[in-house]
Amino acid sequence: MVDMKRDRPHLHIEGGGEKELYTSPKRGDSGLPPARVRAAHARKLEHAIGNALSEARRKLEARDETIAEGERGFYLEFEIPTAERTALDGLENKPKSIELVAVRLPEDGGELISATVFVPEKSADFFVKKIEAYRDEDTRTGKPKNEALVARIEDIRLAALRSLFTDDMTLFPQAGRQAWWEVWLREDRLGTFRTVAERLNVVLKEHIISFPERDVVLVLANESTMVRLVGNTDAIAELRIAKDTPSLFLEMGAVEQVEWAADLAERVNPPSILAPAVCVLDSGTTQGHVLIAPGLDPADQHAYDNSWGVGDSAFWNGHGTAMAGVALYGDLEAALSGNAVINLQHRLESVKILSPRDQNDPELYGAITEVGITKAEACAPRRRRVFCMAVTSDIGLGRGRPSSWSAAIDQLCYGNGIHRRLIVLAAGNLRGDIVAAEYPDANDLAEVESPAQAWNALVIGAYTDKITITHPDYADWEALAPAGDLAPTSRTSGIWDRQWPIRPDVVFEGGNLAYDGVNPASAIDDLQLITTHFRPNARLFDVFGDTSAATALAANLSAGIIAARPELWPETVRGLVVHSAEWTPAMQSRFNAATNQTQKMAMLRRYGWGVPDLGRALMSALNDATLMVEDALLPFRKDGSNIKTRDMNLHHLPWPRDELLALGDQDVELRVTLSYFVEPNPGERGWTRRHRYASHALRFAVKRSLNAEISQKGCTSG
Repeated sequence: MVDMKRDRPHLHIEGGGEKELYTSPKRGDSGLPPARVRAAHARKLEHAIGNALSEARRKLEARDETIAEGERGFYLEFEIPTAERTALDGLENKPKSIELVAVRLPEDGGELISATVFVPEKSADFFVKKIEAYRDEDTRTGKPKNEALVARIEDIRLAALRSLFTDDMTLFPQAGRQAWWEVWLREDRLGTFRTVAERLNVVLKEHIISFPERDVVLVLANESTMVRLVGNTDAIAELRIAKDTPSLFLEMGAVEQVEWAADLAERVNPPSILAPAVCVLDSGTTQGHVLIAPGLDPADQHAYDNSWGVGDSAFWNGHGTAMAGVALYGDLEAALSGNAVINLQHRLESVKILSPRDQNDPELYGAITEVGITKAEACAPRRRRVFCMAVTSDIGLGRGRPSSWSAAIDQLCYGNGIHRRLIVLAAGNLRGDIVAAEYPDANDLAEVESPAQAWNALVIGAYTDKITITHPDYADWEALAPAGDLAPTSRTSGIWDRQWPIRPDVVFEGGNLAYDGVNPASAIDDLQLITTHFRPNARLFDVFGDTSAATALAANLSAGIIAARPELWPETVRGLVVHSAEWTPAMQSRFNAATNQTQKMAMLRRYGWGVPDLGRALMSALNDATLMVEDALLPFRKDGSNIKTRDMNLHHLPWPRDELLALGDQDVELRVTLSYFVEPNPGERGWTRRHRYASHALRFAVKRSLNAEISQKGCTSG
């Protein structure tokens, strides 16, 4: 498509959708349950559950009532073939207070799912009766009663501590060694758990993360103490190892240009008091920097822990100030080399969430992030803002599985559906040596880091157009990544399971690496961005790159959209960023070379939807019109104890019929971007229909030329 001048406002419609009753099409399950020799299978399971219940009763009798709190009960572990995972929902029974709490998928090559269920003592015979009915009774169609569940169960045993552990088993603490555990608690049982922990003199971290059905706390204990906690309370749903420790990849060199800074500072006009903000959650910011001061009021600097101070930290190599410089100006190279007046359209806020000192203890970074965001909002509650965070963790990644940190990000974005937020996150960087021969395969195998598993956040990867090397010391070196391709350090979601979102969403400039043909690649100044240094008395500028720089650029562009259209919803701003993205020629050539849908999806999980553009995000052109629709719907309704689908919205698009017909046989492209926030439902419970992480999933369908109106209204949402 020929690029034309973008001088026409987007069409914007608030509401306008016609609500229609929607019924989700029935989808069959995995098929018939496995064929069993009925009597033999029932006998096997009766023996297994009999042993489990005998052991459970023995442990309940030995329970120390001076320590114990909550409903008396025990945990059963069920083994179910992977192909029969539809049985997971059947393990739960709310009237009997039986709850599926944890699901472990099989290790590589395994065929059995492990599902752990809490069973109150009063309901101890529930599964016994299910098995007996399967053995002795038939349905009206002549099939064994409860066959859909019982025939899919391979084995039953009394659960052990490891049954509740949903992380990689290689992370399970060695016997006798204390560790920080991430303890996921069942709904409304935080007080019960704290009481038992206090009686056992177990150390808990102060902060918690709360979700609709789970609370998450950090506990310092060894394996035997955790066994006592589990045995004396009904509170625990699952266990993980606490692993939210921030890690950042920084390669910074000096760029001494004091005169340029003075010249630029004279050309900068500060933002309006009503301007939106980019709130940088990082290591703090040096407000006294001559280029930071116009955009950052001292009152807008905060710290998670007030004893840390609000300034930047040498421990993190001034990463927060580097982020702030790019978030405020973009790549400083253009601003420094030009002579135009720069009118800042947004301001900065800074929240220090990284300790200025090394710390051995992990933290619940979801709680720290929430506290930081709350402090910024409390200072200026009516200010529009985009939150920007490039702090990531590479420990204990699970191929897209949500962490407590990423789920907290989703919850902060969702804001109970009322106080919604736009949060921009980095996808994370490769670590260690970058070898030219392994690019980009190594990127496809390096999965996006936590908390970028979040569904609601705008997740940013890095690409690069920087390939020109002018420094004489590197005359024989080459840029590693071709122009327009993935930055050498950017992570992807290429190895994620299909049910998890495409990450990154989009990519921004993140600099390039250079190599000499022999050694691993290196970051050199020619191929990096320029930003502000955290110690201006030593030097004013620094080089910056990777997904951190890309994330700051994304926040800069998002703030530009908010400044121009402050009335837009956070979901709409996120949608415009993605909608404005296009693949570069280098990316497009990779897509064109893909021969099947699997290969195309791999490219999408590498590049996301491409490189956004502020001009496309804000304005339409004569041959490129954007229609924005902001609307709401209620996707579900409660029917007794069941939840059923409720509404779909039907939108009549204002097609320019005569103009389209006048184009004759020319191709016309329709691009639809659907942006919405989910309410997270974290916890490792198998992601069945009942326990999906996302509260809902919206899709769209387009009425085709031969579809009748009535058939379109009855179509599925995909």
